[in-house]
Amino acid sequence: MARILVTGGAGFIGSHLVEFLLKEGHEILCLDNYFTGSKENLLHLRDQPRLEMIRHDVVEPVMLEIDQIYHLACPASPVHYQYNPVKTIKTNVLGTLHMLGLAKRVKARILLASTSEIYGDPLEHPQREEYWGNVNCLGPRSCYDEGKRVAETLMMDYHRQNRVDIRIARIFNTYGPRMALNDGRVVSNFIVQALSGQDITIYGEGRQTRSFCYVSDLVAGLVSLMNCEEQTEPVNLGNPEEFTIMELAHKVLALTQSASTLVHKPLPADDPVRRRPDISRAKDKLGWQPKVLLEEGLKATIPYFAAKLR
Repeated sequence: MARILVTGGAGFIGSHLVEFLLKEGHEILCLDNYFTGSKENLLHLRDQPRLEMIRHDVVEPVMLEIDQIYHLACPASPVHYQYNPVKTIKTNVLGTLHMLGLAKRVKARILLASTSEIYGDPLEHPQREEYWGNVNCLGPRSCYDEGKRVAETLMMDYHRQNRVDIRIARIFNTYGPRMALNDGRVVSNFIVQALSGQDITIYGEGRQTRSFCYVSDLVAGLVSLMNCEEQTEPVNLGNPEEFTIMELAHKVLALTQSASTLVHKPLPADDPVRRRPDISRAKDKLGWQPKVLLEEGLKATIPYFAAKLR
């Protein structure tokens, strides 16, 4: 049994990770400031004696005794991370710095939840971990993109200079139950709009592509990476199946049996045109690949949103 800290543990991915680790028999410290996380996400686990909830902002240091750190704390959707971009930068840089300091002090292994956004609007397709990215460092998304790039730099420097045991997961689009209604990302937007009978908002022509990974697959990938020995290089975690935004919209309309109409709006600034992970490294080093097909994952996600909207 390990004593594990999950920062951002009340968030969408964090809460699924906390649940998984508790089932594995570990003692979990869940740390969250509830900016985008929600106590509701962990309400069903409140009687678990091995779960401790701590309200804390990672921008401030924290002293704890742990064996492993999953560092997930940071708003991950443009709506939330652009709300207070300076705070987003601080969370990514100071938050990661504090967690690395903690890992160094107590000799814990630390996993950073990085992002496919570090590739920016990629000129390489699909994206391999060796690709350095095409990021606008002055744009409205850069507080998140560049924040995560600096977080990765800090991870590597702490590893090289202080021999901290690090893992870096580059997470691609993930979806599933417990996403916030106002999350602002495409899967939740489309489902909420379809279920509410609102117009489905398509940015541009809807030809831009994304890959969608169901949350249970991602959690399995994170745990595999954390427990893989000698894997300090970044690892892409995502579903390599690629869909256009228009294809996703039609799938959601069909599964919700919605009469919503499609409405086109201008593309947001720096919105990536194509996004798909090369997961060769994850397959090779972790023996991991996603199992849940998009339609199957949407069928598991739609009832959650339907219940939330009642």
